[in-house]
Amino acid sequence: MKNTSYNNSFITYDDDATWLITYADLMTLLLVFFVLLYSLAFFEKEKYMSRIESIKIQLTENQELKGVMEVFDESGALDQKISIEDITGLRSRETTMVKAIERFVRQLDQDKNIVTQMKDGKVIVTVSGEALFSSGSAVLSPDSLPVFDRMIQIFDDFLEYNINIKGHTDNIPISTKAFPSNWELSAIRATTVLKYLVSRGIKPQRLTATGYGDIIPLVPNTTDKNKARNRRVEFVLEKKNNN
Repeated sequence: MKNTSYNNSFITYDDDATWLITYADLMTLLLVFFVLLYSLAFFEKEKYMSRIESIKIQLTENQELKGVMEVFDESGALDQKISIEDITGLRSRETTMVKAIERFVRQLDQDKNIVTQMKDGKVIVTVSGEALFSSGSAVLSPDSLPVFDRMIQIFDDFLEYNINIKGHTDNIPISTKAFPSNWELSAIRATTVLKYLVSRGIKPQRLTATGYGDIIPLVPNTTDKNKARNRRVEFVLEKKNNN
């Protein structure tokens, strides 16, 4: 039987019952934590649905609702697991951008043409030249425009990043009236991409375009496959220096 003594209306309990106070505090903290996680998860869902509605409003009348489904891939998006980084917002902006680009690359089946990586705090998106231009041409392929439009949507979500567009070629010499060398070809291709981004609403202050010709190959120009890899356009996204 528990020993309880009464003294001037005060009740004193044995020490073996004090653990209940600590236990109650722990349960309260856990309850608050899970309520917070639930609230954050609900907020993300509302943000997601708000984004869908925003895109729907921007669709022109001749576009089918199916386009919205393709943009967001609703059929699978809600089934994806949400990590603690997603819920708490601890994921870096660079990681978030890379994940967004990789998602649309999979949706458009462009895995062979677009590669994304993070390096030294920068996000580098490498697009195969063959997916953008015909051989010896600086005119964007019509098939490349939907890819650019999706990339622009993502770039608009990361306004704190400048975009350096870099054109590269293989080492096969070119000498035409329009392009005396690979330098001119790579520079005009990079500028063509820049102009398209500006035409779609990207502020020109965020953009630069540079042509490197064949001086920075990814791999040695020893095979046709390697040469195809070296013909590319790179988007290097770097946070603006606000100092």
